[in-house]
Amino acid sequence: MQEFLILIHRDLTSDKPLPSPEQMQMALKPYQEWIAGIGAQDKLVALPKRWDLQGRIITQAKSKKQVATGPFTEGKASVGGVVLIKANDYDEAVTIAEKCPIIEYGAIVEVRMAIPMG
Repeated sequence: MQEFLILIHRDLTSDKPLPSPEQMQMALKPYQEWIAGIGAQDKLVALPKRWDLQGRIITQAKSKKQVATGPFTEGKASVGGVVLIKANDYDEAVTIAEKCPIIEYGAIVEVRMAIPMG
């Protein structure tokens, strides 16, 4: 089994409105059930966390580091959640990720495989 990162984010350049608080509340139970299902299969590596829209970007220009504060609307996406799972391959990881109920509310779900260091 390999580890995969499921990134849940939103396209900040989209003309779709953000989900309302009521929609987010409606999505909470299906989301929790989705996570519980991954856990029941013993494929959940770490409990998911929700991330705020703020953040910091550190860059370097002319040998000087610069720190910018978010939100970063010049980028297309904002990370809202991260889930770490185990799967046999990309196909299985995608099958798990595509069941994320937050997709129905305009979220984008991205899957990335962990590459061992060294």
